[in-house]
Amino acid sequence: MPAPASDAATGEEVRVRFCPSPTGTPHIGMVRTALYNWAHARHVGGKLIFRIEDTDAARDSEESYHQLLDAMRWLGIDWDEGVEVGGPDGPYRQSQRGEIYADVIERLKAAGHIYESYSTAEETAERHRAAGRDPQLGYDGFDRDLSEEQKAAFRAEGREPVWRLRMPDEDITFTDMVRGDITFRAGSTPDYVVVRANGTPLYTLVNPVDDALMRITHVLRGEDLLSSTPRQVALYRALMDIGVAERIPVFGHLPYVMGEGNKKLSKRDPESNLFLYRDQGFLPEGMVNYIALLGWGYSADQDIFTREQMVERFDAANVNPNPARVDIKKATAINADHMRMLAPEVFTERMVPYLQSAGVVSDPITPEQHALLVAATPLVQPRMNLLGEAPDMLRFLFVSDADLEIAEDATKKLGEDPVAVLDRAIAELEALDAASFVTATLEERLRSAIVEDMGIKPRLAFGPLRSAISGRRISPPLFESMELLGRDSSLARLRSFRELLAAA
Repeated sequence: MPAPASDAATGEEVRVRFCPSPTGTPHIGMVRTALYNWAHARHVGGKLIFRIEDTDAARDSEESYHQLLDAMRWLGIDWDEGVEVGGPDGPYRQSQRGEIYADVIERLKAAGHIYESYSTAEETAERHRAAGRDPQLGYDGFDRDLSEEQKAAFRAEGREPVWRLRMPDEDITFTDMVRGDITFRAGSTPDYVVVRANGTPLYTLVNPVDDALMRITHVLRGEDLLSSTPRQVALYRALMDIGVAERIPVFGHLPYVMGEGNKKLSKRDPESNLFLYRDQGFLPEGMVNYIALLGWGYSADQDIFTREQMVERFDAANVNPNPARVDIKKATAINADHMRMLAPEVFTERMVPYLQSAGVVSDPITPEQHALLVAATPLVQPRMNLLGEAPDMLRFLFVSDADLEIAEDATKKLGEDPVAVLDRAIAELEALDAASFVTATLEERLRSAIVEDMGIKPRLAFGPLRSAISGRRISPPLFESMELLGRDSSLARLRSFRELLAAA
């Protein structure tokens, strides 16, 4: 791990944050934001702060909060300060920081950075119409300099004001880590509401306040928030003036993640749901690798890398500002590569929950089942793309001969005379004793009998045997599977399948 690093411009320790709202299931775009912030912090030896923005009681849920924790832990994205781990700037849930916000609000009021606004949206639109302007232009600054008499008159009508931040009458320019220099022209961003009429602060206030108090130096977030950046820059200036903020953080806006049909991936789209990938059997290592590639590249000639390699190489300045696109086929191929990279004993253990969930093995797994699974691991690890394929691929090893289910397509495309093939195979295997029932002997005897003596092409010779042994047209290697099953079970299955075909 690199030694603790600091921002070259300020000498400060690099501090980034991940601050989701607990609404719904963690999705790919959200997780990518967490991953990039984590990788940036780890690359420079900085810190990742994980806080929860849960001030929307109508939409936030504890279930979603725990799903966020589950997602981070599953992917191996750890954090240095924040929920569940604590730190010097807690609490780390916005719902518990009300007193902090109230104090900042009063200081902003006292300094004149925010002001009372009584105008309704309808009144603002009407003023635009009267002046010949587009009524959709937004707030027009009407309340900026109300006199005390005007304010008293509005209050007498029973109106309660919102509080708006005074935007500066000048261009706002900042350097985006991903997109370079960006300028918002003076007047393009209206004064905006930071406190509701009931006195509660809005996200537009509490997010920068939390960043300031937690000394965040770099903000990596989605492109959809780019338009709000001039508002945050203006608020940071106000917070610096009242002694709440030490600096304006460096911003970096990450590209959109696109789904099917060339549209922005929504958290309601199935391919955005992180846990659906886990349910299908994606490895966390594979998901981290794939998600990292949604806007960033390890190198021109290498797409497969570990978390450690990502940390070593990641630079937010190298994130591509163009939209990234979800590609399930590519994600699956990357996951397959990571499956091959696992140590066999690790791969075995990773399969167990999927096999238990499908009822293939018991929970807890028995010593006998575990021993068989260990023996089968070398047969399937090179052939699986997802852990979720394990139940279908291995079920035949864990069921009784009588309970073996024959897939519908397993009786098709078996050559001209599969019954004759099975008869010959049965005769050859009956001549072997249990001690000789090993892979090398099985392959030698059956190839000689079926391919050479019967003259059946190798690609067709063993289809009937494969279907008989596994119940499927595609299975782990045939001869190794037969050795694992043993002589009695293998012969019983061959005879049973022979009778099934003969009766058809």
